[in-house]
Amino acid sequence: MKIGITCYPTYGGSGAVATQLGISLAAHGHEIHFISYAQPFRLSGFHERVYFHEVEMERYPLFEHSHYSLALAATIHDTALREGLDIVHVHYAIPHATSAWIACEMLNGREAPPIVTTLHGTDVTLVGMHPSFRELTRFSIMRSQGVTAVSEFLRDVTVRDFDVPAERVQVIPNFVDTELFKPDPGPCHRQVFAPAGEKVVTHVSNFRPVKRVTDVIDAYARIREEVAARLVMVGDGPDRPRAAERARELGIARDVVFLGKHASVEELLGCADLFLLTSDSESFGLAALEALSCGVPVVGYRAGGLPEVVSHGENGMLVPVGAVDEAAAAGIRLLSDPEMAASFREDAREAAVERFAIDRVLPRYEDLYRAMLGQAAE
Repeated sequence: MKIGITCYPTYGGSGAVATQLGISLAAHGHEIHFISYAQPFRLSGFHERVYFHEVEMERYPLFEHSHYSLALAATIHDTALREGLDIVHVHYAIPHATSAWIACEMLNGREAPPIVTTLHGTDVTLVGMHPSFRELTRFSIMRSQGVTAVSEFLRDVTVRDFDVPAERVQVIPNFVDTELFKPDPGPCHRQVFAPAGEKVVTHVSNFRPVKRVTDVIDAYARIREEVAARLVMVGDGPDRPRAAERARELGIARDVVFLGKHASVEELLGCADLFLLTSDSESFGLAALEALSCGVPVVGYRAGGLPEVVSHGENGMLVPVGAVDEAAAAGIRLLSDPEMAASFREDAREAAVERFAIDRVLPRYEDLYRAMLGQAAE
């Protein structure tokens, strides 16, 4: 199959999943065409049967604001026409599904490829719920021939808030490359982060308000009172300065490392003893899954789809949103009990391999594509 994939190329879960999906589909013999305004951040090196089409946006005085959605529609249309795409798979309902629908309408009677839209979270839980976009979001979902959500939680939100029939939304979870994200990777940078043999606590996110990164700092500060540990903060975003300021206020700045954006997250997670994720809501929790795949127990808030990824009491601990003291207590317990930590690490890796390995999830997308093509042929 020839499959067009549109995603945001920037640092984040949806772009990471879309990119890995495309690379893995290409390895299975499909021809993949990424369509975005920049090369996806995890699309590095050469991959056979993988192509990139950049959305070019010219600046005109007439347009006061960016016209990315229209430029994207034009590029999807051009790519579908020139390359003969069988499927257009977009990640995020708006603007991507909207642009894909416009592109297919532009084919003007010629056979348009089916549109598959994958919902990742913000597109329906935040942006899509804005009064200005709600009806457009629903329209774009309903005009997609195939719709997937990355968790049961997200499907339920979509059905409830957008009046979408439940049977229209198929849950296909996010996945992880378990050969890349694995325990004890090489090279390991543990000695750099914990030169005195301290425990390593890690957080990875885009530092948006929903991630509550100051809660990570507060929880770590309490952990540090009981366990010698260092905190490694990976990623960047609007709340990074607040997190750094909070570390300074608590007098722990010397033990908190802010690495910024990092493409090779697997090199860092494999060295960690604990992963902290204190989000208000998670549609899935890809960073938590990548930690589990590296054999790292997760302590997080019981929010959104995270309980579908982290099994409380088996490979992690989940506490109520905002319960910083409980999160810290869970972290102290895991870091102080070698036997429990070893059990959690083993279960974490097993869960990732058995439930979320890419070779278990990829066939579900291939089956969906074939079903869409079968319906189009009828």
